[in-house]
Amino acid sequence: PSTVVGQYLLMMPLSRMIRPALVGFAGVSLSVCWVAPGWQGPALAAEVVILKSADLAAYNQAVAGFKATMPPSTSFTEHNMQGDVAKGRKLARKIRASSAEVVLAVGLKAALAAKLEIVDIPVVFCMVLDPIKNGLNAPNMTGIRLEIPIERQLRTMRSVLPAVRRVGVLYDPEKTGDLVEEARLMARAMGFELIAREVRTERDVPTTLRALIPQIEALWLLPDSSVLTEDSVKFVMGTALDSNVPVIGFSSELVRSGALVGLSVSYEDVGRQAGLLARKILSEQARPFTTTFPPERLRLALNLKTARFLGIVIPPEVVSNADELY
Repeated sequence: PSTVVGQYLLMMPLSRMIRPALVGFAGVSLSVCWVAPGWQGPALAAEVVILKSADLAAYNQAVAGFKATMPPSTSFTEHNMQGDVAKGRKLARKIRASSAEVVLAVGLKAALAAKLEIVDIPVVFCMVLDPIKNGLNAPNMTGIRLEIPIERQLRTMRSVLPAVRRVGVLYDPEKTGDLVEEARLMARAMGFELIAREVRTERDVPTTLRALIPQIEALWLLPDSSVLTEDSVKFVMGTALDSNVPVIGFSSELVRSGALVGLSVSYEDVGRQAGLLARKILSEQARPFTTTFPPERLRLALNLKTARFLGIVIPPEVVSNADELY
């Protein structure tokens, strides 16, 4: 798994428990119709160029899913930016001069390089958190945003813990403030209260968490790098469980490590979804662009050992629908 939190957790290393996390918030997108100048649709053997931000396991899984979805006759050329934006822009200029019919940009840096240098070839991006905020709305771009809608997260929480009425969350207003405000309103509509407490740095976490724990029945973790670091994540998990407070996580690794439940995204599934989008683009001359799509398939992980330890009975229908059980 990649060392990622924040911009798909790619900017700071965390322990294995939180590396592959993706939690998101629903974005708003606009649609326009774009036709590449002189583009006459796909040849029998489409030429696809893949631009990766770096050689990370998560990115490679997405690429594998993408390739598996494309027709057998597809010709692939793959470039690795190695995290270097200048190198990425140089590679993007090379791609623009090639005969590529579609470009797959994997990760934020690759998507930004493609946006800056490629204007007349369709670009599909994936493994990017909050693409609209990062300006990935060029008229030749579309992609899969790495975000799980808040409503889906809260409804999953309610399905696992239907009797809970007070859920706590720690957050940095500058990083996840908008998400928390949206979640607070949705939680109220669903019949429970989201008790949010601000932290500005990792140093604020112990005191704030200890004050929050007596007020809540469950703790919701967000991929907020001011809250969760290699040092703080074990403290947060341990403090909650020692207080008999179930933790709602955002990755299967967190669930494996003791969180009761977590929704996550399979990187390979994201790549497959990007591949289906590329196939649609290749099949028609005009497609809606500047539109982003959330992951279609989410994975539910449950920790039944944690449930037994806390005396929680998870509804059988929820257990039967889980993708991973620990």
